[in-house]
Amino acid sequence: MRETMDLARRVATTDAGVLITGESGTGKEILARAIHTYSHRAEKPLIPFKCAAVPREMLESQLFGHRRGAFTGADRDNPGVIRAARGGTLFLDEIGELAIELQPKLLRFLESGEICPLGETTPFTVDVRVIAATNARLEEAVKNGRFREDLFYRLHIVPLQIPPLRDRRDEIPALVHHFVTRASADYRKGRIRVAENTMEQLLLFPWPGNVRQLHNELRRMVALAEPDAVLTPRALSPEIGSARAEPPAAGHATATNARLEKLLPALARVERDMIKAALREHQGKLEATAKALGISRKGLYLKRQRLGL
Repeated sequence: MRETMDLARRVATTDAGVLITGESGTGKEILARAIHTYSHRAEKPLIPFKCAAVPREMLESQLFGHRRGAFTGADRDNPGVIRAARGGTLFLDEIGELAIELQPKLLRFLESGEICPLGETTPFTVDVRVIAATNARLEEAVKNGRFREDLFYRLHIVPLQIPPLRDRRDEIPALVHHFVTRASADYRKGRIRVAENTMEQLLLFPWPGNVRQLHNELRRMVALAEPDAVLTPRALSPEIGSARAEPPAAGHATATNARLEKLLPALARVERDMIKAALREHQGKLEATAKALGISRKGLYLKRQRLGL
């Protein structure tokens, strides 16, 4: 993700087309917002628009706008999301779901900056940067005739791929602390901490719902916790609390070993940092430190010995 964020910072200084790809829940909108924030358009709005969330017959009106009376039910003018993002950024999520008949009109806008709302006879220019995202394979949609090739290449000038959370587990501890801190403030729960063995379970779980699932799980845990509590494994959802490291399947040992090479140092780093922080907070008192970490005093001794603390 560091490489992806570095590339996002560089592309933010331009208005080049960006296509963000990744599984659902990986944080595509977060990355789009980061690009907008780093850009010269940061003071203007970023308007997110999910193409799959709008009925097909309303897509054109929602995107490009319409004049009053343009069609039955159009009782007032609608500027559309493109004009709403004037001077800023339009984030088109699930771009692969855009109706094939609207794709030429979007391509014309991307190439010329011109739009023609429904009911208007004269096009006009709107200055907007477009960032698109998809969890589908647009290359296959192009081959199948469901997505225009020229639009694909116009959007695909700078491709940014977000890997799934299961492939970047070393980022989980930082995400956990960020989400728990934010949820603690939102729910007025004081200083909520995460026990070491809870963090281990969070690192073991494969997170099919990616960052969104992790975020929601931690908010639920904090919402149900007592103020200033330590989140133990008992607070985890059953499927997450029961996660175990699986033995490699035949033919997948090399890939599994590579993932373990990333996971085990991450676990050790998490343990070391949490123990150091707890020792500082409790002035080196082992009983209080062990309790804060959710482990026994003997467990704390063994972990300090293993980690060289």
